[in-house]
Amino acid sequence: MTAELSLAPESSPLSRFGRVKGYFAKRKKRYLSAFVVLAHTAGALTSIEAIMETRTSQGAIAWALSLNLFPYGAVPAYWVFGHSELQGYVVARRSSAADFQYVSDKLRNALTERELRSEIEKPMGKMLEKLAGLSFTRGNEAELLIDGEATFNSIFEAIDAAQSYVLVQFYIVKDDELGRKLKDKLIAKTTTGVKVYFLYDEIGSLSLGSGYVRELRDAGVQIHAFSTSRRDGRKFQLNFRNHRKIVVVDGKTGFTGGFNVGNEYVSQHATLGAWRDTHLRIRGPGAAMLQVPFGEDWYWATGTVLNELSWTPSASESGADVSALCLPTGPADKMESCALFFLSAINSAERRIWIASPYFVPDEQIISALQLAALRGVDVRLLIPEQPDNKLVYFSAYSYLKDVQGTDIKIYRYNQGFMHQKVVLMDDDFSSVGSANFDNRSFRLNFEITMAIKNRDFAGKVATMLEEDFKRSRLMTQEELDQKPFHFRLASRVSRLLAPLQ
Repeated sequence: MTAELSLAPESSPLSRFGRVKGYFAKRKKRYLSAFVVLAHTAGALTSIEAIMETRTSQGAIAWALSLNLFPYGAVPAYWVFGHSELQGYVVARRSSAADFQYVSDKLRNALTERELRSEIEKPMGKMLEKLAGLSFTRGNEAELLIDGEATFNSIFEAIDAAQSYVLVQFYIVKDDELGRKLKDKLIAKTTTGVKVYFLYDEIGSLSLGSGYVRELRDAGVQIHAFSTSRRDGRKFQLNFRNHRKIVVVDGKTGFTGGFNVGNEYVSQHATLGAWRDTHLRIRGPGAAMLQVPFGEDWYWATGTVLNELSWTPSASESGADVSALCLPTGPADKMESCALFFLSAINSAERRIWIASPYFVPDEQIISALQLAALRGVDVRLLIPEQPDNKLVYFSAYSYLKDVQGTDIKIYRYNQGFMHQKVVLMDDDFSSVGSANFDNRSFRLNFEITMAIKNRDFAGKVATMLEEDFKRSRLMTQEELDQKPFHFRLASRVSRLLAPLQ
């Protein structure tokens, strides 16, 4: 008897299942095709917005390429990070600063009346004063604070000695051992009648729990998040972060530099290990000048002016006579003040320019300035970390080796932990410590603070510190990039293309 292969009738359950499966497969394919078309259309349209609105041609090119080649991730990233609503923000922020202007004028007038203005003869000094909208001050005492233990011991000591008020501002604040120690110090001062004003960035401190804030507020600390949103409800998304780190006590003692508040900043990070950073303590009129950017940020965040602060500066009680300038920079400045600061330091250098930064992602004008400085015989050294906390930045740095080849520019990679300091040393008498990194975000998008010091003794201490850092570093060479595998060299070049977005 011959067996015949029989197909299931069309009405069988198996056949119906096959037809249903095929139907959904076709719909899925149509939906996928529609999504691809929609994504690339959105990418193309958004790239037009990026070309029209992005502040630099490099940034516009980077966004246009990303939006058209990788729209699935680039489109949402642009509307979160790249779409700046810049003009609306600039108008709003400048209006806010103008409301606060009379306080700045009052402080400047007091400096003149008390003969605390320092006349800097070099053109760079005049230029920095115009960028800052503030004056170089004299009668300051400046102390270099190296690493976390020295920095936070000094900050906590100053808070303990506060008589009238304490101003605190950080980009990152964490509810960990160090963060709770700061909280306890501030709460203890409020019980003695000292007023405490606390600002933290809402994105940088995103992990900060409401309990931490509530405990401070319940104790009488006036604490607010710095947001790019207006009080009228308008949003300006995730750009324009407040990256400043400021502590001022009684208008007489001030601190600024690279440190935020978290255990990693005292070398307790699980993977980065030892944390190399630098802060600055200043006593005298320079401390009072730090109140200006804090006051502007406070007014933006709260709508109130801190009239109760001491806006009458006085010279340091130690008798020191260091010249110092407080240079606040940000995206609402009339010029790209932060980038111009670095450019002026590089272009003005006659003997040396040493720059330490955890992020080395300069634009073409900065690279050209470094090349010219080296070609005219200036000792150009750049100090960056060996161990990265950002892969894009890590790969980008290698791409600049070709630019410095043949110019005697030296790039050192610090390899004794993670290096986070932001320090500049120019010649034998000019240096700066602050929060600004050597990248596009600090140059154009973040609110930063830099304290520039014109003093030979202080510059000598900075030089000694950096020389020790160079000993703990290795010198990069072009050959090491050539010896890397192709995928590494490709990642380096692609990361360089995305430099304006980093």
